[in-house]
Amino acid sequence: MEGRREPDDAGRARVVRARRAVAVVFAAHGAASGSFATRIPWIQEHLGLGTGRLGLALVFATVGAAASMPFSARLAHRHGPRAALRVLMALCCTGLALPALAPGFGWLCGALLLYGAGLGIADVAMNAHAVQVEERFGRSVMSGLHGMWSVGALVGGGAGALAAHVALDARIHLALAAPVLAAVSVAAARRTLNVRTGRTPREPPRFALPHRGILAVGAIGFFAVFAEGASMDWAGIYLRDVTGAPPGLAAGAYTAFACTMAAARLAGDAVVRRLGPVRTVRISGALATAGGALVVVAPGPVAAVAGFALLGIGIAVVVPLCFAAAGRTASAAPGQAIAGVATLAYASGLAAPAAVGWTAEFTSLPVSFALVTVLLSGLLLGAGALRPGPAGPVADSSADPADPAGARPPSGG
Repeated sequence: MEGRREPDDAGRARVVRARRAVAVVFAAHGAASGSFATRIPWIQEHLGLGTGRLGLALVFATVGAAASMPFSARLAHRHGPRAALRVLMALCCTGLALPALAPGFGWLCGALLLYGAGLGIADVAMNAHAVQVEERFGRSVMSGLHGMWSVGALVGGGAGALAAHVALDARIHLALAAPVLAAVSVAAARRTLNVRTGRTPREPPRFALPHRGILAVGAIGFFAVFAEGASMDWAGIYLRDVTGAPPGLAAGAYTAFACTMAAARLAGDAVVRRLGPVRTVRISGALATAGGALVVVAPGPVAAVAGFALLGIGIAVVVPLCFAAAGRTASAAPGQAIAGVATLAYASGLAAPAAVGWTAEFTSLPVSFALVTVLLSGLLLGAGALRPGPAGPVADSSADPADPAGARPPSGG
């Protein structure tokens, strides 16, 4: 049965094929996110929204994501992980076209709610697949898979920056991108493992809330996702309004963020095996905090882009490590535990768009990103929550045996 660990050559080939397929799914999901992020300034200008109303509208995307995530484990159990992933990725990518089509503020909120729901539930499904692939692969691959998400976000963001530079209507751009990404992700999902991820045959609850054992892990994810969401949604506007960057360079701020995040995630598995999750996250937190500070004090576009790039390096491996830790908890099925951490982590997105937009409305965008920088210091203080304990994640066989914090479980946006 495909759910077992298979040491023979055929089983190994199947797992390698599944790893590549999941990597493509991660990349398609990232491309959808990156494509949308670069067209937010167009949507704001097209609908004539101020920073406060735009921030409120962006909250609906994260409301949709946070509300949909807890249902993922039950859908995978009932319909099969592979079939669920295909359908959820199709819905996720198709929803990309909706926000640009909104004729007004209310319609935009509804479109973002649906778009966010698709992103969120597909995110949990693909991470549950990633945990299963990594378990069978025998070594850390989660950071690399999240690196492929960032590569996809980079490609999507680069295409979006080019579209903005040539003044292509976002409705046309996103309507073209959506079906292409849907087709690619559905085709890749057909080659993933069809593994039942529950440790018991009992069907998961209809709505899975986070259990107590993963609250601290979820808090670490909360800080990282807050900074990621703030950068994705506001980097372009920050460059345009604070530093006076032209549209093409403003859209490129997110591209720089996604590029450095991708590079750091692709190299992240080797770094975590050498340093362990705790030291890796502490160093990452220091880099991210420095990047946020540089954004706040940047005298011009180049310095601000450099700050966003450094911020991307700093938060790159944090979320993959949180998902890996959740997927290896003994008290829940991987999909259910990942949904719990994802719900906690991405709930920060409920606060991030509104907090940045509303703070900017009453003060300024630099003050908003000063708030982001303060929150990033939580990575330095809370990194110890990722140290595997007796009931925690299974240690990675490639971890440094001399480092008790380095026993990382084999395991993004």
